[in-house]
Amino acid sequence: MTIRVVLADDHPVIRDGLQVLLDSVTGITVVGAAASGPEAVRAAVTLRPDVLVMDIHMPGGDGVAATQELARVAPEVGVLMLTMLDDDETVRAAMRAGAAGYVLKGSSQQQIVRAIETVAAGDSVLGSGIARQVLDAASGRVPAPPDPLAALTPRERQILELLATGLSTTAMANRLALTSKTVHNNLSAIFAKLGVTNRTEAALLARRAGLGT
Repeated sequence: MTIRVVLADDHPVIRDGLQVLLDSVTGITVVGAAASGPEAVRAAVTLRPDVLVMDIHMPGGDGVAATQELARVAPEVGVLMLTMLDDDETVRAAMRAGAAGYVLKGSSQQQIVRAIETVAAGDSVLGSGIARQVLDAASGRVPAPPDPLAALTPRERQILELLATGLSTTAMANRLALTSKTVHNNLSAIFAKLGVTNRTEAALLARRAGLGT
């Protein structure tokens, strides 16, 4: 199956570089590009890509606002934030808006490709260093509480427990009568709060805490 991608960035050099990179990857094809938040929304609605790679700062409405709108008009499109911004407030805002992934522009080509593939598969991903930075900022760099899951909401804890049993995102959504998008958003928040970057790390932490057994 080919992963259809739209690139949203107001810098042509970055868009062109990403297109060259992705054109060299088997199984990924770039079907469109946008230079602003509103253009990104229109491209997603018109082209229905699997993944929209989105910058944060763009003219005419930033990537966070565009992601919020996409959650309403094209919820099946997975949004991967690709940005230079690594502050925890921006990361949290992107996740609340509905982004399924967040990686930095300084990431390697392999990391960017893997992030696109992860989002296309219906999972969530935080780039290397992002999850730990968010956790450190939230904790003030103090030792973790005895319960590593203490920061989770009841819903997030419920989803984490299902994740620890090995259920897919779709299966979790069906079990809880939620949309897959809602499960994606909760997984992004869970990853940030636990300081992990993927489903496997989250599941291992959950099982060590006694969930999913």
